[in-house]
Amino acid sequence: MSRRRIVFGERKLTRTLHSATMEASDCCGRARASPDGIERYWTMPSKNHILSEIRRTAEANGGSPLGVRRFATETGIKESDWRGIYWVRWSEALSEAGYGGNVFVKAYTDDELLERLAGLVRDLRKFPTSAEMKLRTRSDSSFPHNRPFRRFGGQVGMARALEEYCAKHGTHHDVAQIARGYLVCHDDSDKPIPDAAEPEFGGVYLAKSGKYYKIGKSNAPGRREYELRLLMPDTLKVIHVIKTDDPTGIEEYWHKRFGARRRGGEWFDLSPADVKAFKRRKFQ
Repeated sequence: MSRRRIVFGERKLTRTLHSATMEASDCCGRARASPDGIERYWTMPSKNHILSEIRRTAEANGGSPLGVRRFATETGIKESDWRGIYWVRWSEALSEAGYGGNVFVKAYTDDELLERLAGLVRDLRKFPTSAEMKLRTRSDSSFPHNRPFRRFGGQVGMARALEEYCAKHGTHHDVAQIARGYLVCHDDSDKPIPDAAEPEFGGVYLAKSGKYYKIGKSNAPGRREYELRLLMPDTLKVIHVIKTDDPTGIEEYWHKRFGARRRGGEWFDLSPADVKAFKRRKFQ
């Protein structure tokens, strides 16, 4: 006669005490076959157990029931354990547990939030990160969730509000010093905004030697006409310079415009009207 081995398993809950004392009547089970021939019996929390956990965690949270995610973290009861099995919405579970259909988390005043934040800063001896605040919420159910703190506008905003709070009430001088140090390193609001860098200008020049004209460019920023003359042969006379922040593009424009008069390279046989058209441009 073969013997069948049965293993009973139970989802591990965050609070070991409640896991250990859970009675069989609080769970319903599902048997699953496994490749090794061992029949494992998986337990699932019953409706009554979930309701009792809602009441227990709400009482520990000052009378306010937890949200879905935090409830799962605190108890190990996942959303899949109740949605579509006992209730469709979390509000229905809360209502059946005696907390009504619409449950609101406690509203904190600014001073209440900043007082709790001051305590955390003192414990850590530094200004907390968002992750450290979440960790405190999980380890201390009375510490506010991160969401109410968002009204201050991020970590820098919280540090600024905390410093003002300490100065206003004349308390927590050590905390104010930590907040002030944090602002020195992270607050850029009071720093002057640097002016946009001035674009570097060059020029496209028109020069004449004999009967022909040369259209060239200079990439040297702010180069004046007399400086251009220093770069050119004595026989070359600068007629006009167009200031531009795109010497290459503007030079190409004039080369194409006078393309029919090109005599080779950058040399052109221009008419007086062509020269006049070029000289009309002071900036391009």
